[in-house]
Amino acid sequence: MPLKTKSVGKLISFEGSEGSGKSTQIARLAEHFQKMGREVIATREPGGTEIGEQIRNIIVHNSKGDEMCPETELLLFTAARAQLVREVIVPALSRGTIVLSDRYLDSSTVYQGIARNLAPGPVNEINRFAVGNVMPDLTIVMDVPTEVSLQRIHQRASDLPDRMERQNITFYNKVREGYLLLAKEWPQRVVVIDGTLAPEGIDKKIWTEVQKRLG
Repeated sequence: MPLKTKSVGKLISFEGSEGSGKSTQIARLAEHFQKMGREVIATREPGGTEIGEQIRNIIVHNSKGDEMCPETELLLFTAARAQLVREVIVPALSRGTIVLSDRYLDSSTVYQGIARNLAPGPVNEINRFAVGNVMPDLTIVMDVPTEVSLQRIHQRASDLPDRMERQNITFYNKVREGYLLLAKEWPQRVVVIDGTLAPEGIDKKIWTEVQKRLG
């Protein structure tokens, strides 16, 4: 499907390890835009559509998930992303909506490409095939030390950790390093925020960056 993205809408993606505080800050940023009278939608990956949520269940909760090979994981994530872009993100941007996405294509670059050791060429090609020309206007990386990330996962009061949350410390060290490397490669798009600060302080820093970079 051809993707048309000429609009006054903005796509802001949030990235980071599990437990980095993305959900909290997405909700806070949405409030800032709503106070300005802007329409805002928040979505997540994998998910955000009926098809995407079913794919999410396969990736995260399937009983055979631990047997999933990295290539399958990559293709499932990008399949959900392709659906989300065409069903939700592009129509929203065309209306002038602010779209806040909990993860986007950078997650595949880092989680499957770097942490799972898949070759960057195929990962980038598959990413681009999934999203077309729909790139984030701004990507916010919530950075926390690996030990803090794992501690937060274990402290959650919800169900047992899902498949992605059960990865070991070596995996999450690679994830963090991958995001920091990404920020160095794409400084015009990616900003790193210290996720260990108080939520109010993080909120202030993010809003400052949004105003500075997006106007």
